[in-house]
Amino acid sequence: MTGPEFSDIDIANLMADAARAAILPHFRGAALETANKLAGGFDPVTVADRAAEQAMRAILAEHRPDDGIHGEEFGLQEGSSGRTWVLDPIDGTRAFISGTPTWGVLIALSDAAGPMLGVIDQPYIGERFTGTAEGATLAGPHGTTRLATRATDRLDRAILFTTFPEIGTPEEGTAFRKVADTVQLTRYGMDCYAYGLLAAGQIDLVIEAGLNAYDIQAPIAVIKAAGGIVTDWQGGPAHQGGRALAAANPAIHAAALALLRHA
Repeated sequence: MTGPEFSDIDIANLMADAARAAILPHFRGAALETANKLAGGFDPVTVADRAAEQAMRAILAEHRPDDGIHGEEFGLQEGSSGRTWVLDPIDGTRAFISGTPTWGVLIALSDAAGPMLGVIDQPYIGERFTGTAEGATLAGPHGTTRLATRATDRLDRAILFTTFPEIGTPEEGTAFRKVADTVQLTRYGMDCYAYGLLAAGQIDLVIEAGLNAYDIQAPIAVIKAAGGIVTDWQGGPAHQGGRALAAANPAIHAAALALLRHA
């Protein structure tokens, strides 16, 4: 494996920097090229998505050629190391093309057990949430701070975020609303930025469905490093995607999980 002078978090930061440089010239641009990947629906992709993933893959080709890559835009590239970099160049492309700064670049490093390192980067705001075995940090315009999740232990005092009000299937939406009807405040449309806010101790819960591995692996690593917990709606692993329940602490996780399971 080349590039021993760079640690894994160094590589992740190099990729996040490269993605920023590729994306920002297109954000809020007047003539942004957008295509739809979903027949019968709307799943947009832009030139910025593709350019950012290509820039990150180029760094891995130079510094981590033995590692695998799983990216949203260019698929799976097998490696020989047993490790895989999981990349979402723009998580929240709908927000990106709408001009709202809740989208982000997601970078995770995973092995068979799941993600061990994660980065949630918001280039326009200039905030980078990072999670490793050493803990979680936020680097941004006001400096770098350590992250820790909230201690809220009652649902009626909790703040809940999600991206889409329908939350997947009608059945999944019904389950979500059982939690939403109990919490103090529910907010929508936050994309990956919601997971960063959970790690930063601003909110208590994020509940989503219909996720891919590249949507959730970086948030899992960041939230776990900050003291939180992320599982599926049955309490099992969530790193392969599907349904995710991210919580600030075990108590609020158990309370929300009980409602999701019953529904």
